[in-house]
Amino acid sequence: MKKVQCETYSVRLDKWLWAARFYKTRALARDMVQGGKVHYNGQRCKPSRTVDVGAVLTLRQGIDEKEIIVEQLSDRRRGAPEAQLLYRETEKSINTRKQRAELRKLSADQMPHPDRKPDKKQRRQLLRVKNQ
Repeated sequence: MKKVQCETYSVRLDKWLWAARFYKTRALARDMVQGGKVHYNGQRCKPSRTVDVGAVLTLRQGIDEKEIIVEQLSDRRRGAPEAQLLYRETEKSINTRKQRAELRKLSADQMPHPDRKPDKKQRRQLLRVKNQ
């Protein structure tokens, strides 16, 4: 893994997100940055933005939001243990994600679940109610 900290070494944001294994493909990482799901130091940016060590990234992945600090630069995708060395998640972010997960778990227990799927007639009735 490249652990170069010199000033001439630069990595694009979409490439770094892909190398750090936040997204499966570079195209997906690019789409997430363009869609506003990734903020660089609190602001929206372009996928071609150069990543700096110490920068704070905010990532929204599904219903979770992570705040990470860039520790190292790399433009190559390696195994997960090596990729985790590229960043550090903040304590605040970890605690917030745990609290939200507990709330989701508690609310899921209280939601009633039907015994079976609705049949064709019931689906039509549900659609009529939703569209009104």
